[in-house]
Order: sequence, then structure tokens, then C-alpha cells
Amino acid sequence: MVRLKVREVAESKGINMAKLSRIADVSYNTTQALFHDPYHDASIYILARIAKALKVSICDLIEETLDEG
Repeated sequence: MVRLKVREVAESKGINMAKLSRIADVSYNTTQALFHDPYHDASIYILARIAKALKVSICDLIEETLDEG
């Protein structure tokens, strides 16, 4: 399973949801979903835009977790 670390990375850089939405040119609703649900299904395109806005690699936004099922 994959967990997204968008919120953690953004907050470590002092960037809130609204600012990330603007600089990444991603809808506020999408940004809000990524901040509140680390398991949100986001496209590579969206993750690439967010990574570029945060000046990190897409890999920095993704964490593999053990599936407890």
C-alpha cells in the first residue's frame, strides 16, 4: 500500500493547502483531499505538479506501507 506525504512535506516547507494549490496549479479540493487523506488516489500528473511546486522528487511524496490484510 502507498501512503502520500504531501501534508508533511508541505508543512515542513511552511506551505499551507491554499498556497500549494496555487503554486502547483492544482484544484483546492484535490489539495485538500491529499492533505486530509494520505491514501487518496492521486494521479502521477498531480503528484508531479505538487512535487515540482514543493521542489522535491515525487519519491519524496510517497511512502510504501505494509498492508495489514
